[in-house]
Amino acid sequence: MKIVTVRRIAQIFFFSLFTWFCIVSTVGEKFWQIRAWPINFFLELDPLVAIGTILTTHTLYWTLTGAIITVLLTILFGRFFCGWVCPFGSIHHFFGFLSKKNKTTAQKVKLNKYRKAQNIKYFILIAFLVIAAFPSLQSSLQIGLLDPITLVTRSFNLVIVPIVNRFTGFISVPNRFYEGAWLVFGVFFAAVLLNFVIPRFYCRFICPLGALFGVIDRFAIWRIGKTQKECIDCKLCEQDCDGACEPSGNMRISECILCFNCFHKCQDDLIKYQTQPSLAGEITSPDVSRRGFLLSLVGGLTGIWATRLGNKLGSNWYNKTIRPPGALEEEEFLKRCIKCGQCMRVCPTNVIQPAGIQGGLENLWTPVLNNRIGSSGCQLNCVACGQVCPTSAIRPIKLSEKLGTAEFKDAGPIKIGTAFFDRNRCLPWAMNKPCIVCQENCPVSPKAIYTEEYFSTIRDGIVTVKEASESAIETVENDFSPGQLASGDFYFSFKGKKLAKIVSNTENIIEFAPELKKMVMPSKGDKIGIQVRLQKPFVDIEKCIGCGVCEHECPVSGKKAIRVSAEGETRSAKNQLLLKR
Repeated sequence: MKIVTVRRIAQIFFFSLFTWFCIVSTVGEKFWQIRAWPINFFLELDPLVAIGTILTTHTLYWTLTGAIITVLLTILFGRFFCGWVCPFGSIHHFFGFLSKKNKTTAQKVKLNKYRKAQNIKYFILIAFLVIAAFPSLQSSLQIGLLDPITLVTRSFNLVIVPIVNRFTGFISVPNRFYEGAWLVFGVFFAAVLLNFVIPRFYCRFICPLGALFGVIDRFAIWRIGKTQKECIDCKLCEQDCDGACEPSGNMRISECILCFNCFHKCQDDLIKYQTQPSLAGEITSPDVSRRGFLLSLVGGLTGIWATRLGNKLGSNWYNKTIRPPGALEEEEFLKRCIKCGQCMRVCPTNVIQPAGIQGGLENLWTPVLNNRIGSSGCQLNCVACGQVCPTSAIRPIKLSEKLGTAEFKDAGPIKIGTAFFDRNRCLPWAMNKPCIVCQENCPVSPKAIYTEEYFSTIRDGIVTVKEASESAIETVENDFSPGQLASGDFYFSFKGKKLAKIVSNTENIIEFAPELKKMVMPSKGDKIGIQVRLQKPFVDIEKCIGCGVCEHECPVSGKKAIRVSAEGETRSAKNQLLLKR
């Protein structure tokens, strides 16, 4: 079997495995839903994720130690990950193949020639590492924006899998929604389409992980090279070279992704996979100039300052940045979050969403709660998001810690925010409409939302008695719609005193509850008032945990009458409601 065939089998296997892990990142009881599947397998093998977190936190977390294996195998065998394992690389490989179909050998060689611009990925890598490496400037982990494993994981989690599920209904019920998914899809789709300009465009010009492997690859023991310098220079070895590494001449080791397409193309069998350097010459190091390196360094440093000029970690913090329970304090959170979307994918209520840039550019695609989307707010009995986070930006917590029970009783439940009423939009407060939906759905015990009874005369509610009996009153006015007052929330009053509950009505006849029969009835010409019983809601900020169930269930469309803010969150000592003493 040809080694190219083995490579294709490996690509199909790892891509299928990656797709499977995205599918099973679903909370449920079926065998193909999350059951200790290693869904972070590819992220944990990613050395760029490991190095980035080491630079920001000065710690290598045990979940990321798999990256050491990847680095060691790269030193041993060369840049195998890009050509054999990476699911995003496999996508580019396939579409790159389609882009070259029906082209002549000369056209393929031209498409696969080395370009100086392939050094851009090294500048991107330097900038990201600089942003991560300066704690004195409030370092931030931003490699997730372009890291291929993170990018493809986010794209599949938030776009591809939900779209497939919309047509099949197989993966999750109900359908999933993600705010700003168009931007995630746009980046993914643009990267794929660029293969029709230059094959594996993303891998050659943009990929920071590929750049990291290119740096490591200079130390590779096994490598592709020529067994002699002279050849007929037919260029057949370059027509399908996916790394554009010029195997016919001075082999660019840092660009070779071990696709082995050149291996069987050489008619004279001069290209081998060997431990000796290529006899036709090698270029082992990336072609990065000192000027380019300094520009990347300066770009990374200014990038840190530029993203922090909005003071989003200070007094101008964005109160709608509501992180999932277990999320670290914001500055530490930004040092670990790689924007992979795993927490969003696994959330059973779909409340965890990718953030926009309202909270700053660093906030883009990080997880925040949007209580208007999905099927509910953050459920009390769920801690799934922290269990799947590959970098513990959302740390794994016990259910007892979230609820503040057992050994965490003294600390109390984890608060992710606080709910506030907008009395200008609340039905009982602003419109004299009975509603206690928020109070009924508040899941904490004792409830964080309580109500106070209040009676208010409705508009045009002062009417004149035409005739009164022991069970009904006929009014002079014909102001009411049949059944309008029959909800059980309406009463009538006489001489300032509430008398009885209205049980039914027509346009001008009001029927009331039996308890009124023994009371003094109004006479013809008397004025009576029609009052509505309101239960005006209040939030007990000491009990509210910010779960957002009330906001999700609020019947007011558009801007909800009760909304959760990150104020009061447990994870931050700064974002508290009350003044410091």
